[in-house]
Amino acid sequence: MRKKMWIFHRVDNSKTDVACPEDCICARDSGTVTCRDGKDAEVPGDIPEWTSTLILKGRNISTLQRGAFMSNGTETELTTLSLSYNGIRVIEHYAFLGLPRLHLLDLSHNSLEFISARAFHGLLELRSLYLNHSLLPPATEQLSNALSTQSLPNLHRLELAGNMLKHIPQIRLDMHNLHALVLINNSIESIGGDNVTTLYQQRRIRFYLSLNPFRCNCELEAFYYWLKNSSQCPDAGRIVCSEPESRRGVPVEKLREEDLDCMNENLEAVSYVFLGLVLALIGVVFLMVLYLNRRGIKRWLNNIRDACRDQMEVYHYRYEQDSDPRLSNVAV
Repeated sequence: MRKKMWIFHRVDNSKTDVACPEDCICARDSGTVTCRDGKDAEVPGDIPEWTSTLILKGRNISTLQRGAFMSNGTETELTTLSLSYNGIRVIEHYAFLGLPRLHLLDLSHNSLEFISARAFHGLLELRSLYLNHSLLPPATEQLSNALSTQSLPNLHRLELAGNMLKHIPQIRLDMHNLHALVLINNSIESIGGDNVTTLYQQRRIRFYLSLNPFRCNCELEAFYYWLKNSSQCPDAGRIVCSEPESRRGVPVEKLREEDLDCMNENLEAVSYVFLGLVLALIGVVFLMVLYLNRRGIKRWLNNIRDACRDQMEVYHYRYEQDSDPRLSNVAV
């Protein structure tokens, strides 16, 4: 049997006993129940009816099962649900049934491997969804199916920071009422022309993209012009280059146009190729000249060899003459 902690509040000048789940702190005045570092591997099933904010942190909840937050099959009044740091790996379909008034759901700092396509079904009033530092690669691929208009028709803010994403997630941005998409501190190196076109089309959305390792080469040209001419990126001033070394730490919007000019980079590459071809042609011509004059070169080398041999014989004779005094007298 679970231990109970009783809290008392005055209602109409009389005491009312309210059971609080084990390892939890209940504050009826604010409608908040906070459960930290418990040993249970399930969501507490005896949450008070008056709870509007439920915070579960440091638990061992590896799987959110169907209807995990329904108490005796009835709906709750929760508007805020925080499930960060719980080691959650799996979110099954219809996991959040019974939460029709939920406005904010925080699933940050978990290790999500599987998200059902109907994981968020029934969250018709959800405004903010936080999945920061939570998505493993399999869950990243499943996310687009889970974030459907049928499940989340009123989603305004989606946070996906710190998930090592290499590109903007393939979610149907046009099918949502999104106003903010947070992608800071990921692994996005470049945003190509097709993605930039999508950014232009979704003018109501604010994109947060700082702390990504952008490679400031000509592939970033379209994104550079979007960043300078659009007001959709509130943290534009904090988006800096990671590569090349010469531009590291430089804000992307502060770059010069010629720094990202694909034509200049292509011309430079072509010039190096042309120089290589010229040097190769000179080398071929030199080898052909040597081949065509191989006999003359051979005679020239033989003449040099003979001249060197004659000179060495003269030196050798003089050396013998200098080393033998009798030969010196004869010579005199």
